[in-house]
Amino acid sequence: MRSDLILIGVIGKAHGVRGLVRVHSYADDPATLEEYEALQDEQGRSWSLRWRGADGVAELRDARGNLISDRTAAQALVNTRLYVSRDLLPETEEEEFYHSDLIGMEAWEGTASLGRILMVHDYGGGASLEIEGGLIIPFTRACVPEVDLAARTVRIVRPAEVSGEEGQGVSGRSAEQQV
Repeated sequence: MRSDLILIGVIGKAHGVRGLVRVHSYADDPATLEEYEALQDEQGRSWSLRWRGADGVAELRDARGNLISDRTAAQALVNTRLYVSRDLLPETEEEEFYHSDLIGMEAWEGTASLGRILMVHDYGGGASLEIEGGLIIPFTRACVPEVDLAARTVRIVRPAEVSGEEGQGVSGRSAEQQV
């Protein structure tokens, strides 16, 4: 798969018997998915999408314009990831980043490397960064005060709840003191 592709949506379950599917959009405005002439999947196939409902229901067409028109074909596409070429996306504002820009960056705490960012999670309550070794850091200015896109690094300041030594709990007390 090309490295310049950005994940913009995922096809969910089939909706009805006429080939409609639910699509989870990662765009700020889901309506923009209709504007992209060619959404690509992981197999390199191209798709176009038209919304057909207010709750994420859409119809899909392949690169030749063939409509997915039955439930069986729609079900075969469940969990298909849809990507768009990076150059088609708007430039980010200052202090705004695409998740794909952050993944793979080296996380530093002082002079120590914590590892690379593996994933950016966002479940609606704010984004968090998953760093090698299982460390999860809230993606806030307080915890990530510096993002250097050119150097591909981030500076981390762990909150007290996750900065304790091995064997210590979130309060900073040792295991013996917590009894």
